[in-house]
Amino acid sequence: MRTERRREPLVCGAAAGLAIGGYALAAGLRGRWPGGAGTVAVPYHAHLWDLLHGQAAGDLLFNWNSGYGVPFLADFFAYLMNPFSWPTALLPRDQGQLAVFLVTLASIGLGTALMAHLLGRLHPGPRWLRVPAAVGYGLCAWVLDVGGGAPMWLWGLVSLPLLGLVGDWCLHERRWVAGALCVALAWAGNLYTAALATLVAGLLFAVRLFATPRPFRHRVRSTGRAVTQTAVGLLLASPVLFVAVRAARGAQPESPVQPLGPSGFEGHLAQLLPATGGRPLPDVAIGVLGLLLVCGLPFNRRVRVRERAAWGVTLLLVVLSFVWTPTVLVWHGLAIPAGGPYRVSFVLSGLLVLAGWVSLAHRPDRFTLLGGGALVAVIAVLVAVGRSVPAATWVLLGVGGAVLLAALRVLERRHTDRRANALATWVIGAVVLGNAVWAGYAALGAAPDDSVSPAAVRAGHAAVRAGADWPDGRSDPGPHAFTPNDPLLLNGQGGGYSSGYLPTAAALLLHDLGAGWTAGGRQTGSVTDPVGQALFGIGAHLDDGPPPHGFAPVRALAPPLVTVLPPGARTGTSSVWARQESLLGSQVYDTPLPVPAGGPVPTLHGTSGWSVPGGGEGTVFTAACTPGSTAYFHGVWYRGTVSGLGTDYRSDGEQPTTAVAVHRLGTVPADGVVRVTLRSDIVSQVPARPIGCLRADALTAAVTRLTATGATRVEAGGHTLTATLPPGSTGTALLSVPATEGWTCATDGGGSTAPTPVLGMIGVPLGGGAGRISCAFRPPGLTEGLTVASGTAAVLALVAAFARLSRRPTRTPRRERRLATRP
Repeated sequence: MRTERRREPLVCGAAAGLAIGGYALAAGLRGRWPGGAGTVAVPYHAHLWDLLHGQAAGDLLFNWNSGYGVPFLADFFAYLMNPFSWPTALLPRDQGQLAVFLVTLASIGLGTALMAHLLGRLHPGPRWLRVPAAVGYGLCAWVLDVGGGAPMWLWGLVSLPLLGLVGDWCLHERRWVAGALCVALAWAGNLYTAALATLVAGLLFAVRLFATPRPFRHRVRSTGRAVTQTAVGLLLASPVLFVAVRAARGAQPESPVQPLGPSGFEGHLAQLLPATGGRPLPDVAIGVLGLLLVCGLPFNRRVRVRERAAWGVTLLLVVLSFVWTPTVLVWHGLAIPAGGPYRVSFVLSGLLVLAGWVSLAHRPDRFTLLGGGALVAVIAVLVAVGRSVPAATWVLLGVGGAVLLAALRVLERRHTDRRANALATWVIGAVVLGNAVWAGYAALGAAPDDSVSPAAVRAGHAAVRAGADWPDGRSDPGPHAFTPNDPLLLNGQGGGYSSGYLPTAAALLLHDLGAGWTAGGRQTGSVTDPVGQALFGIGAHLDDGPPPHGFAPVRALAPPLVTVLPPGARTGTSSVWARQESLLGSQVYDTPLPVPAGGPVPTLHGTSGWSVPGGGEGTVFTAACTPGSTAYFHGVWYRGTVSGLGTDYRSDGEQPTTAVAVHRLGTVPADGVVRVTLRSDIVSQVPARPIGCLRADALTAAVTRLTATGATRVEAGGHTLTATLPPGSTGTALLSVPATEGWTCATDGGGSTAPTPVLGMIGVPLGGGAGRISCAFRPPGLTEGLTVASGTAAVLALVAAFARLSRRPTRTPRRERRLATRP
């Protein structure tokens, strides 16, 4: 027993090393990073670097960099709670791709090692064969195609075997406290994948509980331990749960996604074969070895019929739940994600590996191997008839399958010959590694190349820092040269943000002020027009500069982050121009009602806007503006081309997923006529007053007034904002921050209350006069979560102490021992 325990770390370490080496080798041969990492993972890790080095404007509770100020704790839990993410702060800031790659490798290694250990707990068998079996899980198709660029989801690769081990402890009635802590660790690391891993670990626990004969009393006790461990673990993770649930409740809803379309029986079967790809179908392939073993399980007469039936029914139910829209919705919390309907397929891969190990641990005989090989051949034929399959798939199936069957046959026939066993094991390991590297090479080649040059990041970061004046003004890194999260990547204070927890209040504010959005509002952009930039106190923004990287800070006159709207200020909401003027407190636009002047005749639907016909030479609008002013066009959902005043650009709006930002047309000519031609792809909608002509002198006067009456000093902490106003200021103090839930404000040291939103911005009534305001943010749900977690931790500590004391042997007092030894 002691020898087995000493060898267990070697087995787990070998599995981790083989998986890490396979993935790294595939990436090295392909010469590229995991696809998808640059869009989300790299910017968030750059922000983590800034937080840990004290260079970020915000903290864990609030993010001053993105969305012009949004909550951050829920995003931190969602994107950066993988513990392997934190040491990446030791790398240089511009090495974001390398940081994400290292997190990927570490997560793959730990998940594979835990799976190797779980296989040994599931059923005793040849210890070294657990290594290639576990590698099939650590380098399953989901990891190669999806998970490699998403370190937050890769924590699910760790959670599944970890929770499987917790279930094993429940079956053996031990380590209750440790099990609860493991549940908490899984859920704190990533809620999304932990929920799925918990469900599948529960299925595994049920299979093990009922597939073998056990006393009824033992089943009741084990189930009770599992339920209580899970409940306590969830309570320990309450801060994550409470904050995430409250944040999700106030987040911008996900854009509607069409239900699953027909993909064909052959398409789903193809995902079981190696190197087929084929997204957006479930990426569940676990390699040729795992496929042969799973297909051979029904034929393995050395496995009890009851156990085979339990595994077969479980796998069938999970597979069916992956191809039926209602159950797919359940897997994803009743909303099919825009990022793909099969982001959870690693859990099915884990079940397939576990089922395959049950067959391998019972040493499959010739009948089992022939049956498994025949079933794999049937799957391959069905797939080949229905769709095109890459040549690599046939090579891996033909050559790799034949070699694996021969090696497995050697293990079954000559298991007393150590040299034959060792050779067969090495052959199996080599085939599994080759399969994984080949599949990884193909997957990395098919993924989009979103890598960001470290030199370009350094140049952009330096340009943003050159214009930095926080908190006296913002340095906006728009128009997003690298990723939707450039404000995080470059450490600026912009409007761009891509997050599943982006508050609706922030998304709507930017949308209403003409910044535009994509992904149904879960990805916002920065404002690019002068009035919008003035409203958000943007004193500098990036623009095209000299080569080689083309970044230069452009400075502009902007008021402070806190301004004062006078009493009785009107708030117009009829158009983007009216909303901007209301927050500015001045009229700076000409907003004429355009007149159709040629082409297909549009239809005006009152204040809701124009319907512009599609096709043809285009609909012409004319509008009268002040000569010399600057004309802007805001089409919102318009899809087509816009031409006017020497400008011609493409507008790709689509309601409600994509809203187009305000766009500059040009200088109004001397006759004051603005002529705009709209060539619509289809019948498109534009606002009733899509043209606004900005008078530069009026804007300058408005900014000068706001600067004179606004804050004389602004101080920003990690999640606080304090402003000193001219003494006796009246009206409403306006903070250029979205009015998200969680803010409280006070004037002149008085009691704190929730602010009064003004068209989506934070407004603080000044009453009869005030000279100072102070606002602070606290994530909704954090206090409740910490309270529940603290109480649960105290109870758990008492339980652990009591259990430890109850296990200590009773010691007889020395005097009694001496009396007992006297004759």
